Amino acid sequence: MKTNMFSVKKLLILALGLMILIAAGCSAEKSHSDAKGEKTEDDKKVTMIFSFKSPNLDPHTGFTPIRAGVTETLLKLDEHSNIEGWLAEKWETTDNVTWEFTIRDDVTFQDGAKLDATKVKASIERSIAVNESLGGSLKIQSMKADGQKLIITTIEPYPALPSELVNPYTSIVNIAAEKEMGEEAFRNAPVGTGPFQVKKFTPNQEVQVIKNDNYWADKPKINEATIKFNEDANVRALALQSKEADVVYNLPAEGIEAIEKDTALKIESVPGLRSHFVLFNQKSPNVSDIKVREALNLLLDRKSIADDIMLGHAVPANGPFNSNLPFGIDDEVKKLDIKKAKELLREAGYKENDAGKMQKNGKTLKFELITYKARPELPLIAQLFQSDAAKAGVEIEIKMVENADTHLSENSDWDLATYSNNTSPRGDGSYFLNTAFTETGALNVGKINIPELNKLINQLNTTSDLDERIQLTKEAANIINKEIVHSYAVYPNILVGVNNRIKGWAPTAEEYYIITHTLDVK
Repeated sequence: MKTNMFSVKKLLILALGLMILIAAGCSAEKSHSDAKGEKTEDDKKVTMIFSFKSPNLDPHTGFTPIRAGVTETLLKLDEHSNIEGWLAEKWETTDNVTWEFTIRDDVTFQDGAKLDATKVKASIERSIAVNESLGGSLKIQSMKADGQKLIITTIEPYPALPSELVNPYTSIVNIAAEKEMGEEAFRNAPVGTGPFQVKKFTPNQEVQVIKNDNYWADKPKINEATIKFNEDANVRALALQSKEADVVYNLPAEGIEAIEKDTALKIESVPGLRSHFVLFNQKSPNVSDIKVREALNLLLDRKSIADDIMLGHAVPANGPFNSNLPFGIDDEVKKLDIKKAKELLREAGYKENDAGKMQKNGKTLKFELITYKARPELPLIAQLFQSDAAKAGVEIEIKMVENADTHLSENSDWDLATYSNNTSPRGDGSYFLNTAFTETGALNVGKINIPELNKLINQLNTTSDLDERIQLTKEAANIINKEIVHSYAVYPNILVGVNNRIKGWAPTAEEYYIITHTLDVK
């Protein structure tokens, strides 16, 4: 009996050992680890979450393709926001009108087609055709392709052209592929030159990309990446904490402390090139009076936004451009001043009724303020603004929308909006000035039209001397502040949550180059 029991135990031990070996083998097969325990290529996958949805992947109307590593531009920004070559290895001009770009000779598209000047020309022509704002910002009169040389002639001296060719909307794609695939299919899977190509795209939900083994710069470190789109900041934060995502953009500041308790995670707080501000609809009679805008400007508590909402991950703003930049201005930061705001409203003809509400001709001063949750701090800024305005007898009704750009451009009955723009994405203020304040500017949803400002912007566009450009940009910023077309709140940091398994990567200030060939995992 004892012998039999011993035999049974022996068999059980042997069976258990065999099961452990099999499980270990399965685990090893599942994790694809090599002898050193490092992940092999097949297992090198990354998941990211962005806060803004993408209805398509058209590179000439959206930023997702360049962020996903699918497309590239002729020129790009280095880590110091200086312009450097990318698909163009060099460029030159003698008069700021005729420009010669030398296209790299070692680049192929993801379908194997060789990149040359003819294909670059066709791609730029498409970008101008599908994106109305690009025609005004590029100012191209003609283009000529000769082998790897692209000659661009502008309609006037235009020293800002290289900066404009950093714009993700000028991403280079193979137009021949669009003709083969059809426009709709191409807009969901563009053929670019980047280190990754589209595997699968689900509109407004996610895009999956796989490595381009023939990438010209170097073989990508990871095999595959998934970018999910989710506008709910709390959901994004939870996905990072649960390890469902490796990198999460635009985290809520109030969630940082909980995330940092997990030693497997870290928060990157990167000083950016962005401004959060209140946008005024110049077509609204409610804000047409500059006295009213001056009053509202004094009801924006910049210090509380930086300290209490952004928890120190922002600094109060004094204008469109960060004061630390060469073209930032020296204006003092406006402080919350309810008493002065009331005085300005009285000067504009408003009087307080018995309930403390500001009225004119029996009509209460009331504004509709648009906000959106993709940037989690903006609705909080709206609520703080609403609370402080109420102390001055001003009513603000907050309206949450899903897509702020679409809503603001398609509707004219709004008064204010909490908004955010990268105001100096290329180490220069001309992009923001041209797109946010000129008649044809894609970001000019407030319909701003100030002749004095227009004149300065036109002068800036034809000026090549750096010191003169800085001075003109400062003068433009001073006019913007004087006319109070925007109320600038803070210069926020970019808050990105990162799993420590990520290596060879860090978020950058310009927010363009996110999934790169150097991105790797431990």
